[in-house]
Amino acid sequence: RGGNGKILLSNMNRLKLDPQQVEVVVLSHIHNDHVGGLEAFLEQNSNVTIYLPHSFPDAFKNKVRKYGAKVINVNKPLRILQNVYSTGELGTEIKEESLIINTEKGLIIITGCAHPGIIEIVRKAKEIMKTNVYLVMGGFHLKGMSQREIDGIVEEFKKQGVEKVGACHCSGDLARKIFEKAYHEDFIRVGVGKIIEID
Repeated sequence: RGGNGKILLSNMNRLKLDPQQVEVVVLSHIHNDHVGGLEAFLEQNSNVTIYLPHSFPDAFKNKVRKYGAKVINVNKPLRILQNVYSTGELGTEIKEESLIINTEKGLIIITGCAHPGIIEIVRKAKEIMKTNVYLVMGGFHLKGMSQREIDGIVEEFKKQGVEKVGACHCSGDLARKIFEKAYHEDFIRVGVGKIIEID
């Protein structure tokens, strides 16, 4: 849980993830449930590089720098590590970046809340990487949408060739049910503590 530092560090401990071993942190967008735990993490390990959308407030960036962390402002798509990329900052009102992992099976797209629109993010990832999409997971920001609207998004996922889906966080129960019905065994129930291995 990214919004509460105590819970974040407790969850990392339970998963046997040592904060000292982390070298890179990627923040999707400025909402507290995605960045609120960062300070507690930086108190454990400030020797990290933090990728965050260019639009983040200067006060936030300066606070991070005071801990000694390196800040990378993300505007356009960029390579973070080998086979790991950012979509770049997307959206207008709530700007957000998503992660793209390039695997032998295709792209894995990891979203925070998909405020710019989940379809837009999938299209952007395909445009950047020029290859198929294996898995899209994270928050899809579909809570409160009608069945008809969600059906349209599922249809577009299929059209875009998305093979597997893991909708969580702000996706909403209705969207999860619809995606699970459409994707059957290719729907992955994701959430806090879930470990997903890609062969």
